[in-house]
Amino acid sequence: MFKFDKDLFMTNLYEGIYVVDKNRKILFWNSGSEKITGYKAEEVINSFCYDNILQHVDSTGKQLCFSGCPLQGTLETGEINEAEVFLHHKDGHRVPVSVKSIPMYDDNNNLIAVVEAFTDASHRAVKHEEIVKLKKILDIDSLTSIYNRRYLDFYLNNAVLQNKEFNSPFGLLFFDIDHFKKVNDTYGHIIGDKILKIIAKTLKLALRPTDVLGRWGGEEFIAVIKDVSVDILADVAERLRIICKNSFLTLDNGEDLSVTISIGGSLYIPEEPIESLIARADEYMYKAKENGRDRVVIK
Repeated sequence: MFKFDKDLFMTNLYEGIYVVDKNRKILFWNSGSEKITGYKAEEVINSFCYDNILQHVDSTGKQLCFSGCPLQGTLETGEINEAEVFLHHKDGHRVPVSVKSIPMYDDNNNLIAVVEAFTDASHRAVKHEEIVKLKKILDIDSLTSIYNRRYLDFYLNNAVLQNKEFNSPFGLLFFDIDHFKKVNDTYGHIIGDKILKIIAKTLKLALRPTDVLGRWGGEEFIAVIKDVSVDILADVAERLRIICKNSFLTLDNGEDLSVTISIGGSLYIPEEPIESLIARADEYMYKAKENGRDRVVIK
């Protein structure tokens, strides 16, 4: 029978560890797993990882629990597997994680279990001194806990100055949640607010630490992406669209509520007023809606 020392698997706050047997039954779930996923040990132990609790997806939206699961690959081959994926948090948003699956053998060299370790990738590039500095100057939207419009105005004007002085290119993405009024009308504003929080957090965690995301108003968001070309800006936008589409809120009745976003974007043209860039990205976002929503238009 498989036995393990729990103390061996208790790691730091940001690292999750869980163990499955040959049948993919979850035997162990540490406190780091609880912190990163929102799921308590008693909610997952003795269930099976193919129950798709965490619903891992890659950056293309592929459901890895059904195909391409690193843990399943280790069970089949006995090899260590690593991947960068997005897991489903219990609160509904997506969390980027680095996962590593490691085989475990008995004394007769029979594979008896697999350990999967996963680290919240959103913490990797965060430095304490940067947090302290930003807390002194930023303005936060009270609902979504991302930057508000006032801070975005401040940041965009500084980006223009940097472009003028150092020729630093940047692009702007304009996001709008599709059919958000219908969400509020059907489920109420409390659920609507939860959807806003999920989209905001999913976008924030999927962007680079050097990118700036804020709520422009209502269900509209803006991201400022530095050092990009049109092609890279389009790739970033498409990845964000897919990740948001694969995020959802589980309602009290068990229904999974998800939304899509339409995205417009453009690069800053030197010497133009920042209002022109915002208006252009906004125009392309509406073209994405006219093209059927859940679309990206970058020019």
